[in-house]
Amino acid sequence: MLVRFCEVAGLEPYHRSTSLDQLLQSFCQVLVDYTAFGHFEVFGRISNGSERRSGVIRVAEKIYPEFVKASEVAVNFNDKYDISDHQLELDHLSDDLSQLGEELAVRIELEDQLLSAMLDRK
Repeated sequence: MLVRFCEVAGLEPYHRSTSLDQLLQSFCQVLVDYTAFGHFEVFGRISNGSERRSGVIRVAEKIYPEFVKASEVAVNFNDKYDISDHQLELDHLSDDLSQLGEELAVRIELEDQLLSAMLDRK
C-alpha cells in the first residue's frame, strides 16, 4: 500500500493519462483492502470477543476513534479517485494525497501500538 501511495504521490504535476488512471485505480483497490482488513479483521476479532488479552483490548479501545478517522479519510479518498464509476478530477489530488498521507502515518503508528500490545507477553 505504501509503495503504491509513493508511486501516485511521485507523479506530480498531475495530468490525466492512462497510466495515472491505472495507478490511481490500483492504489485505491489496495487502500480499500488495507483499510477493510484493519477494520473488519483486527477490530472485528476484538469486538466479537475472540481477543482475550486485556492489554490488547485496552489499547484497541483507546486507539479505535483515531483508527476510524483514518479509515474514513481513506474511504473518502477512494470514493473520490476510484474512476470505475465517475470522471476523475485531479484539481485537489495533491492536497488529498497529503491529507491521506498524514492519516496513514497516524494509522500506522496506531497499528504499531496495537501490535506491541499483542506481542507483550505480560
